[in-house]
Amino acid sequence: MHYATGTPFGLLFFLVNLSFVRSLALALRALGRRFTVKSFVLVALLALRSEGLPRRIGIAAVAPPFAAALGGVLMGVGLLVLFRHHASLSGINVLVLYLQDRHGLHAGKVQMAVDGAIVLAALVLVPAWSIALSILGSVLLKLVLATNHRPDRHLRM
Repeated sequence: MHYATGTPFGLLFFLVNLSFVRSLALALRALGRRFTVKSFVLVALLALRSEGLPRRIGIAAVAPPFAAALGGVLMGVGLLVLFRHHASLSGINVLVLYLQDRHGLHAGKVQMAVDGAIVLAALVLVPAWSIALSILGSVLLKLVLATNHRPDRHLRM
């Protein structure tokens, strides 16, 4: 959506997640007040911090495949930490955790399917090479979750 509208990523991230009001209601009802409040605060902080990051850090050169791979792994570890501490960064994550806890669906696999659909939709806006890099990062992120996130170790509703 950033590519299509030119709207800053942080603002879009926050607005898209606010649009998941049903997910917030689901989170509140199924995952509890603490989970919901933590998740909302984390979404707001990520939106704000992502806008300021380019002014604080500069990377002169990086190989795009390396950046995609490292980014995917680091984001996977970050989400794993959030899940283990009963928090999330998006309405989709809330739905994924709910489906895992209530219906036994594996969080990493469900998230991979959702992200795959999003990446396919992006084909009309983004060059194929960028899509390939997104797929690489997404697959590595999901592999981190799929191999490390066990429902019996994490959320209890």
